[in-house]
Order: sequence, then C-alpha cells, then structure tokens
Amino acid sequence: MNDTHPPTTAAATAAAEAAERLIAEYRALPSGSDRKREIITELDANAQALPFLVSVVADAEEYDLARVESTTVLRVRPPADPDLRRRAGRALLTALREPEEDLVRQYAAMSLAPYTSDPLVAMALDSTARADQDPLVRNSARFSIMEAHRLQETGAGGP
Repeated sequence: MNDTHPPTTAAATAAAEAAERLIAEYRALPSGSDRKREIITELDANAQALPFLVSVVADAEEYDLARVESTTVLRVRPPADPDLRRRAGRALLTALREPEEDLVRQYAAMSLAPYTSDPLVAMALDSTARADQDPLVRNSARFSIMEAHRLQETGAGGP
C-alpha cells in the first residue's frame, strides 16, 4: 500500500473533523441542554477542540455545567501551545471572577494549577486562596496552589 499521508496526518484530520462536527452540534443546541456537557466530555481528549473549550469557559452566557466540564478538561489536558495556554489561564481567571457563578468559580479555581507560570494567574490564585468570600472557592484555590507546586517539583508544569 502506497499511502501518501502518514498515519499521524490521517489521525489529526479525523480528530479535527470529529471536533468540528461536535462543536457544530454544540452550537445548534438550546442554551440549557445537558447534551452540551456530554459533548464537552466527548471532546475531552481531542486537542483540536481546546480553543473551543477555552471559549466555553470564558463565556458567562454558556451553560454552567458545560463550563464546569470544560474547566476540568483544561485542568487535566492543558494546551501545549504557549499562546493557547495563556488564553486558557486567562479564560479560567475570567470564570473565577464571576460573582454569581459559584460552581463555575470553584472549578475554575481548582483548574488553575497548570497555568501559574502566568504571573497574573499566580497572583489571582493566591489572592483567592486567602480572601475569597466563598469557602469552597478558597479551598479550590488552595488545592490548585498545592497542585501547582507538585507539578513544578515533578517538571510537569509546562511552560
């Protein structure tokens, strides 16, 4: 067999097509549809979907449970690309600062560990851990700080 495209190219193309299909389905759904959360879960391991997940986290009008699921994906699979990684950290900060979204804020705080190389993230996380009015958000920020130290010690913290 004489394939002109290496398997990695075919796999990347398939991943991109799957991401596009799921993102289109997501956007066509009503705002409170739980299928949105399910789609985020399906996009979990698809690196092609990371920019979309960043946009979901940053959008206060998005379905809360889809935003929570997106924060979790960004915690577990932070983007390798430095620019996208910075944008992901900043999107999580945006979510952290929303006063009426306690669950989203809690998950955003818990997901910031891989992004603490950004001084703005590190300062906001420290401030949140010390002084946030919501004890669950404070505890999530403290968890994230401990996780950031662990990631730095093991060299898994990324750029």
